[in-house]
Amino acid sequence: MDTPRYKRVLLKLSGEALMGEESFGISPDMIRYVADEILSICDLNVQVAIVVGGGNIFRGIGASTYGMDRTSADHMGMLATVINSLALQSNLERKGLQTRVQTAISMHEVAEPCILRRADRHLDKGRVVIFAAGTGNPYFTTDTAAVLRAQEVHADVLLKATKVDGLYDNDPVTHQDAKFISDIDYQTVIEKHFNVMDMTAISLAMDNDLPLVIFNLKTAGNLRKIVCGETVGSRIANN
Repeated sequence: MDTPRYKRVLLKLSGEALMGEESFGISPDMIRYVADEILSICDLNVQVAIVVGGGNIFRGIGASTYGMDRTSADHMGMLATVINSLALQSNLERKGLQTRVQTAISMHEVAEPCILRRADRHLDKGRVVIFAAGTGNPYFTTDTAAVLRAQEVHADVLLKATKVDGLYDNDPVTHQDAKFISDIDYQTVIEKHFNVMDMTAISLAMDNDLPLVIFNLKTAGNLRKIVCGETVGSRIANN
């Protein structure tokens, strides 16, 4: 049996990750695949917290660019993350994983309120905790929410799932000569304006010495390899 390097992790999933090959919404095949990947690390007795985005359904910052009030748009984006969280919870529980969704916006009939002591207890008991609705405040991204929740539950590492193999010095989709970066410090990320997360999230992670690993979610087994200490993706940490 593989030996995990981390006891508690926070996994950041974008809403787009749940689309799979679809152009909108949730792909049943993709969300089942994501649930299998999460199961693969829960089987190692790793405690797993998750923050899910909502960009596959509604992106608040995008809506604000065509005239919608930013606060209203961001609240709609938060509700989209709740939809994704409930869908992921359902798939995880089908695989036998006890899962709790906690929301930063009160909706008691749907999910628990975000109470950190309760979340910590769930994690200690081996339950997966999905934090939905971002921080509960407009103008903050789910990336920032992921760093915040990782700090609050004392996660050993933040794992950011993407569609590429990690961090590059340029967009690998549009620049064939983009160079892969396997290891880098937060200060360099800020100075070079690498588009990893928004600057609020990066600054918060740097200030609290939270290591971040960026990896390709579509490569099966990557999540388990990272948790077991293998070099996968790109690692960002303070020197």
